[in-house]
Amino acid sequence: MSFTQPDLIEAIEHSADPAAVRAVLERIVERVAEAGALAHDAVVAELGTDPALRDGLIAVAGASRSLVTALIADPRLLDVVGDRASLSAERAVADYVAGSFGLDEGGLRRWKRAEFLRIAVRDLTGLADLPAVGRELAGLAEGCLSAALAIAAPAVPFAVLGMGKLGGSELNYASDVDVIFVHDGEGPGAAAEAARAARAVLSAMSTPTDDGIVFRTDADLRPEGRAGPLSRTIAGFRTYWEQWAGHWEFQALLKARLVCGDVDLAERFFAVADPFIWPDRLDPAAIREIQAMKLRAEHEMTKKGLELRELKRGKGGIRDIEFAVQLLQLVHARHEPELRSRNTLIALASLVEHGYVDPPDAEALDEAYRFLRDAEHRLQLQDERQVHVLPADTPGRTRLARVMGHRDRPEASALEQFDERHRQHQTTVRSIHEKLFFRPALAAFAGVGALSPDAAEERLAAFGFRDAERTRAAMRELTAGYSRTSKLMQQLFPLLLDWLSGSPDPDLGLLQLRTVAEGDTRARALATAFRDSPTAAERTCFLLGSSRVVGQAMRRVPEFPTLLETDAALARPKDPALLRAEALDALRWRSHDAADRAAGLRRFKRRELLRIAARDLLGMATLEDVQTELSALADASLEGALAAIEPSVPIAVIGLGRYGGQEMSYASDLDVVYVYDGDGPADFRAAEIAVEALNRDVGALTPEGQAWQVDAKLRPEGRQGQLALPISGYESYWGGRALVWEFQAHLKARVVAGDRALGERFLEALWPHVYQPDFGDDGVREVRRMKARIERERISTGDDPQFHLKLGKGSLSDIDFTVQLLQLQHGHDHPTVRVASTVEALAALTGEGLLDAEDAGVLWEAYRYCSRARNHRFLHTAKQADSLPQNAADAEHLATMLGYTHRPVTSMRDDYRRVTRRARRVMERLFYGRD
Repeated sequence: MSFTQPDLIEAIEHSADPAAVRAVLERIVERVAEAGALAHDAVVAELGTDPALRDGLIAVAGASRSLVTALIADPRLLDVVGDRASLSAERAVADYVAGSFGLDEGGLRRWKRAEFLRIAVRDLTGLADLPAVGRELAGLAEGCLSAALAIAAPAVPFAVLGMGKLGGSELNYASDVDVIFVHDGEGPGAAAEAARAARAVLSAMSTPTDDGIVFRTDADLRPEGRAGPLSRTIAGFRTYWEQWAGHWEFQALLKARLVCGDVDLAERFFAVADPFIWPDRLDPAAIREIQAMKLRAEHEMTKKGLELRELKRGKGGIRDIEFAVQLLQLVHARHEPELRSRNTLIALASLVEHGYVDPPDAEALDEAYRFLRDAEHRLQLQDERQVHVLPADTPGRTRLARVMGHRDRPEASALEQFDERHRQHQTTVRSIHEKLFFRPALAAFAGVGALSPDAAEERLAAFGFRDAERTRAAMRELTAGYSRTSKLMQQLFPLLLDWLSGSPDPDLGLLQLRTVAEGDTRARALATAFRDSPTAAERTCFLLGSSRVVGQAMRRVPEFPTLLETDAALARPKDPALLRAEALDALRWRSHDAADRAAGLRRFKRRELLRIAARDLLGMATLEDVQTELSALADASLEGALAAIEPSVPIAVIGLGRYGGQEMSYASDLDVVYVYDGDGPADFRAAEIAVEALNRDVGALTPEGQAWQVDAKLRPEGRQGQLALPISGYESYWGGRALVWEFQAHLKARVVAGDRALGERFLEALWPHVYQPDFGDDGVREVRRMKARIERERISTGDDPQFHLKLGKGSLSDIDFTVQLLQLQHGHDHPTVRVASTVEALAALTGEGLLDAEDAGVLWEAYRYCSRARNHRFLHTAKQADSLPQNAADAEHLATMLGYTHRPVTSMRDDYRRVTRRARRVMERLFYGRD
């Protein structure tokens, strides 16, 4: 037989398997003629003129041997294939239930076969997408179960509950129909009748005959599985759930719903079941059990060598998506009923809407799920068998690729296109699955329940929150509303209180958390970071409850909490060369706009200061690390700012004081002097213009704040002198008018930015003036006179002189002056002591035998104590203060930040007295020459 109609020929040639399709059409035409329905020519003519019949029959012929067999066995089924009106619209569950009404077992099988064919034709011809196919297959199963229950005719109240893919209305072509049975009535008689009815339903659905079966149906998900009774009362279910049920069994109940039977009985069943499925507090062990069960299933696939070919249980397969969605539901839907959809794709969309899955991830999972389930459907349709494994042979996979709609193209065959799509989806699904399914925060979320206002009040008091009114307002603001961010924060809030309570100042932490989460964008970024990582959340809460500096910076850097998830971004100091490169990149394109340069520099400094402060507060950086990193940050800022200005003469920036010594605190100014290379008024003016611009850019107050406070008063003639001088100008001043204290101030000189060669020439000219051959008694007296004057004049009002960290006896000033006097006295003969850092100078003086090691240790201990206390006080208050706090609450916060736990304030002050008294004794002996 030959087909001559052009449209029919073209349709056959473009089918999944033209030769097989042609043979099937010929056989069907012959079978129709044999049955006496139509002559050969009439059948062929109808195929050529009826697009619905043609396309449906060709699609079925290329995709399903079992349906072809059914068509050949019963040509009347061609009416289903060509019924354009029936095929055009999705059929509702009620239609399927009505269609099966009153059918006996034989009639039910034949009806199911015709409806099954109709669904397959809609699917294969593109009239129904994957969700619609799943719904209709589930609706068909419901209609069949309704008929089976009518045949069983239970004499007790009885209900059939759909589970698994039936419950989710996402059934496969070859799915088992999973059910459980529940009945009402006490005593052995009711139990026996319920068991009889359950067996009758299973028999009507699953007993094979010449017409096949209706659906493979089992009740293995019931309590105790195959060993348990087929049906239980609600009380029986409750007893089992209370005493023996595993966590996976409640996961299975996520998809349970009434399919047919007694509605009132089903409603009472779910009223009892819901608290078990959605407990107020979920045992974190449930998370681990479900994760372990999934891993065991994967291990089985790996042992069989199927982990990459199994569409359902393999890596990156259907179960990866379903288990991730279900686990998120178990954790989050307890307090958000909107998440309790039984359907995977609908639940996934709800999780996106409520902020538990990122939209790009959900979009990728949705697309992959449709692809994987479509491939699974095509495999199962071939022979209506439960197949989940891709064919190992090339012809088999090629056939699947073509049934999926791929055709050979010049750049890639149909199989290559399919394999590539499968690999891409597999890789993407696996990556997202691991992120969601093993999300560390899940166990933390599971262990908390909803927090009522009264419970929140109790929690605030128990966790050490003192300012009740302000914290209540912060709580309301963080959790108010119905947006997905607000709902996520509502679930997070009990955890946040717990984490904040572990910080030095929980009230500050909560108030700053509100500020950091202000605005939709910031709130969403913060909630997402907290959702994905309890480590990031806990660290963020600790930092916000420790430091106003961190809170103010984090508000402007909302992405920062994501860096706290691991130690990778914070474990080591950032390389100074990388810092300089980043500063140059941040400022180079702004070189023609002073306001932009200043704002850009402030943003750069804030981001890096936040990183340094986090390292410090989280115990990842030593005091020396913090000082060096702050100094490197200042170096990079000046380097970038100077490069952006593009001075027309060579300029070097020389750091002095704590900045030059690379021992900056968070509150340090940048003490600098400027040197330029040039002659004449034009070069002088060019240098002045550049340096003024640098001071303005670095020190400007902008909407972003101020980068650094620059102080150039240590230049020759102080504030009356020129901002920049050539080396010759400095030499002239040093050789004639410079005082001892000025040379002392230059002990810590270091080239920090600009022309390095010029800066080194400056230092070479400087050192002979600083380190003189004979630093005699006059020099010593001058240094001591300056120290005494500082002690008399410099303690600010409001600072506590008893616990002053900078000018108190035995504190930083004593240590600095002692070390610097020794350097001035011995630096000429001992070049190794010519170092800028106090700590390095202590080591060098000890190494040269100029300082006793025990004395050096005493000075270092006091230096470290005072420096850390100053740093942490500034971090906490964001205000410069040079003494331990007098206010009791502030003192307790600082003591906690410094690590004191037992009688923290008393212990902190006792340590201050101990270390400074010992340091003062050393200083009196070495600096003043007193025993």
